Amino acid sequence: MTEKITFVSSSDYNYYPLLREWVESIRTFPQSKNIDICIMNAGMTPEQVEQLRPHVTIIKNAEWPCPIPERKIRGREYLKACVARPFMMNYFPGYDLYFWMDADTWVQNWDSVELFLKGARTKKITLTGQVDRGYPRQLRVKWLWRWPWKVRGFYFSNARKAFGFGAAKELLPYHVLLAGAFCLHRDAPHWKRWQELVIHAVKRGNVFTAEQLALGVLCYLEKYAFELLPGWCHWLCQFKPLWDEESGKFVEPFLPNREIGILHLSGFDEMRVNRGIGEDFKTTGGETVHISYRYPRFDGETGEPVKHDIPFGEIPPGDFVIAKKIKF
Repeated sequence: MTEKITFVSSSDYNYYPLLREWVESIRTFPQSKNIDICIMNAGMTPEQVEQLRPHVTIIKNAEWPCPIPERKIRGREYLKACVARPFMMNYFPGYDLYFWMDADTWVQNWDSVELFLKGARTKKITLTGQVDRGYPRQLRVKWLWRWPWKVRGFYFSNARKAFGFGAAKELLPYHVLLAGAFCLHRDAPHWKRWQELVIHAVKRGNVFTAEQLALGVLCYLEKYAFELLPGWCHWLCQFKPLWDEESGKFVEPFLPNREIGILHLSGFDEMRVNRGIGEDFKTTGGETVHISYRYPRFDGETGEPVKHDIPFGEIPPGDFVIAKKIKF
């Protein structure tokens, strides 16, 4: 029997250009030919939905997993995209592997995709963590003279209200497991329990962060099996990589400078809404380039392929090259 795979994401009207770029980054690779793309609509306009429809397999409206008071939502309907992800098998039944990626990600190297899929076939939730030799800071500490008196981290700050002080204390030392990209088999035991934990978290704690917090409880405290991939498989962009001028790719900031698989535009709010904004990056050769983190071959804001200012010749699928000091 042929294995059925779907990639899933979600977006509101603000993230729609990023979602289009995510779709195009996947379809660039011939390996995606038999993979479906399913979308949860968390506030796209009707016009955006119709523009997107020819490029994906299924679009369904995201719903809240349980009744949530308006004082917690405060008009942030896009949060459905967060809390609905543990329920995506209910939205899109019939697949063997479900690979979630946030709309503000894009695929640069397919090797990472293969690792996510390979891990999920073992019935473990396969993901990355906020831990890597290129991620220097994990905790925030306030000092009283010479003594640390307040330590803050994602789990401790969010778990106290949702799951109690005991759970927060137990989770504090652990690095955060990231819900921005994960893959899970339909027969994995995680689905039902993760859904229960998310509903518990949104009822007692914050809606924002509920699914990622519940994921930490699921894996660290309740010992559901997970496969932890290296950071290059799903890179958090607030920790700057290097730019390799020879390959025209983002790479790890330390040797052996492995090509990054999936880039996640975390920490760059202005760039998310304006692909014309660039950043200075060090190159593997010690120089500096000014480029964007956004997917370089397609402009989700115009719906057109990117036209570079200089000729590049034939670019293989999944590869791109840009010149120094050239902005997208």
